[in-house]
Amino acid sequence: MTTLAQSPQNAPALSKPNGVDRLRTAAAEASQVRALSTHPDVVALRVESVRTQVDRCMWVGIVLGLAFTMVNVQAFAAQGAVLWSLPWFAAWLLDPMVSLVLIAVLRAEQITARYQVSDNTNWIRKTKRFAFAATYVMNTWASFGHRDIAGIVLHSVPPLLVFCAAETAPVLRDRLTEAVLRAEQTAALAAPEGASHRLDTTPATAELPTSAETTQTAAEAIKTAPAAPGKPKPSQTRRKPTKPSRTGRKLLADYVTEALAAVEPGAAADAITPAWARHTTGCSTGLSAKVAAAVRDELTTAPHTSTDDMDAPGETARVAA
Repeated sequence: MTTLAQSPQNAPALSKPNGVDRLRTAAAEASQVRALSTHPDVVALRVESVRTQVDRCMWVGIVLGLAFTMVNVQAFAAQGAVLWSLPWFAAWLLDPMVSLVLIAVLRAEQITARYQVSDNTNWIRKTKRFAFAATYVMNTWASFGHRDIAGIVLHSVPPLLVFCAAETAPVLRDRLTEAVLRAEQTAALAAPEGASHRLDTTPATAELPTSAETTQTAAEAIKTAPAAPGKPKPSQTRRKPTKPSRTGRKLLADYVTEALAAVEPGAAADAITPAWARHTTGCSTGLSAKVAAAVRDELTTAPHTSTDDMDAPGETARVAA
């Protein structure tokens, strides 16, 4: 018996990925990229990077503007003083004295705006405006005295630019913080019940069916029609208390269980609001809406469940009779 050596022509050809396989792979990769790009932690990381760039640019512009006004303020304070004399040296202290107070106020606003702490006192606004007004007047006094239009414009730009930067920076920081909170709220509303937003887990991706599976599924659907699902009883949809996760992270079910335990007997479902859920369980703003909705569902389904349980013995007795 002779055996024929396999020639390269007789060898089984390796199947090359067709267009459908390439699209399926690209769709799976796109799903993972989208899930990671919209993750709250990734959004927070990107916002922190942008926040750092904004803060650096703002501070560089403010420091350069204050340094530009230092020479004019010193000339204003040292009028008539002999060069290199003690009054001439003391004149250099006026601008740093005003600038340091202004920088201290702006530095504090940088932290309060980041955590969205409102400034309820008017002294902060008064201190800033007084420092800007004093710097502007001392910087442009000589130009106004000589009626030098070019000098007025030249020496007005740096103080006004510093003023605009100081008023705009807290607003920008507040909006960046709001972007992080909104991303977390959107992820909490879109995530399944009890899901944990962690980057060490692979995001779920939709598996696209192959052409053979699609054909087989269609054939089975033609042969047998699925039965209409019955409406589940309220007792079946009742959520069971769950234990806290082993990792120490509280899930949505844990917050709901804690909220249900805190509900007073006879409380109306309308009284269960997101604010009540945050006050009772200490959950985040984005998660409080889901906790309140779950508690309201439990309160509305509980009376029906008890009614079904009371009717069951009566029906049994009638059957036995």
